[in-house]
Formats: sequence, C-alpha cells, structure tokens
Amino acid sequence: MAYDFYLDKCLLPVPPSKLEIRRNGQNKTVNLINEGEINLLKSPKLKEIRFSFLIPRVKYPFAVYGGSFKTAEYYLDYIERLNKSKYPFQFIVSRITPGGKILFSTNITVSMEDMTVTESAEEGFDLVFDIFLKQYKAYGLTTVTFKGDGSVSSGGGERAEGAVKEAAIGCEVIVNGRLHGNSYGEAPGQMRTNYRGKINCINPSGSHPYHITTPDGLWQGWVTKESITVI
Repeated sequence: MAYDFYLDKCLLPVPPSKLEIRRNGQNKTVNLINEGEINLLKSPKLKEIRFSFLIPRVKYPFAVYGGSFKTAEYYLDYIERLNKSKYPFQFIVSRITPGGKILFSTNITVSMEDMTVTESAEEGFDLVFDIFLKQYKAYGLTTVTFKGDGSVSSGGGERAEGAVKEAAIGCEVIVNGRLHGNSYGEAPGQMRTNYRGKINCINPSGSHPYHITTPDGLWQGWVTKESITVI
C-alpha cells in the first residue's frame, strides 16, 4: 500500500512507519446527592498527531520526491518555516492500494507544536524528524444585527437571492471532472460526468482542493474547484 504524507504542500520523501492520531475526551464525572455519580459529556479535545520520519541526504530508490531530488536542507528549511509561521496548514495522508484503489484519506488543519531533528550514527548522514501537530479550529467574532422589524442577521448580512453557493464540507455537489489521489493533482483516476456526490474534505492550499464521496459517504477522490457545482 502506498502512503503519501504532506505537510502543507511538502511531500515527505519517506513516509513514517507509524502514525498516531489521538483525541482525548474531556468529560467530567460529578457526584449528585440524590443521583450518585453522573458523567457530564463535553466535546472532545483537539486531535494530536505524532510521527517520526526520515529525510535522506542522498537519493534512495525507495524515496519519493514528486519531481526531482530535493536535499535534506530543503526539507529542514520548509518544516522550520511551518514551525515559525504562526499560521495553520494542512496535514494530509493519502492511501492507495497497490492496485490503484483510493482508500480513505486524512486531511486535518493543524499547527506545529513541536519539532525535533536528530542526527545519529545509526542513520549515518540522514536526518530523523519527530513531529507533534495539533488540530486547529478557526475562531472569531460574529456580528449580530437586530433589525427594526424584529429579525436578526449575522456574519455580514443575509445572502442575496440567487447568489452562488459556496462549497463547504457536507455540501452536495455535481462533479464534472477527473478524480485524483491527493489534493495536489497526483495519481489521476476516473472521470466523473454529472455525478452527484458530497464534499467531505477541503484543502484550500491544494490545486484540487475538494475531496468527493458518494452520497452514502464512500470515498471517491480529489477534484478541482472548476469540476464541482454546489446544489
């Protein structure tokens, strides 16, 4: 099985041997005088992602570069920029069977919490990165306007009638275009014509930013913005 790991737009040349995605709960147990012990259910904490990966200093036959060979310094600089940028980015894992079948993908908006680079005699001149990512959720203020007729509008006002609908996770769409294995247009697959599906993942930095499923939620592939019409 082929695994492609992306940090933003950077394809890791050697995929990690192990990926850990953890999401701890934050439920609270309390004791009531009459009811005894109860569990107060709360939303789970943000996902935490940890993995280690190798960055070669020479070109290995098993390494994948998505083009020409890139030096270890290229990856070191790229990942350090992500660490210092103070902006979230996409963490993507694309899974494809040896027969070319697209399996489920991971696409999470994250921040880089910690990064360790190790050089050891065991790995020769190669570098080993240990990465700790945390899920990022956008937040902000919502403006609410109370109108004289008693109605309420928020977030910049009401949508004008006939305005084009924006694509979002969960939207139903009509697809006219080719499916791809990841959001950067790699591993092109089958064509879809007037196909009705749903958006389940969005990578705004990808050239093929929308991942499509069947109406029942079975994974299909990534498509361009021009390939979809929101219905």
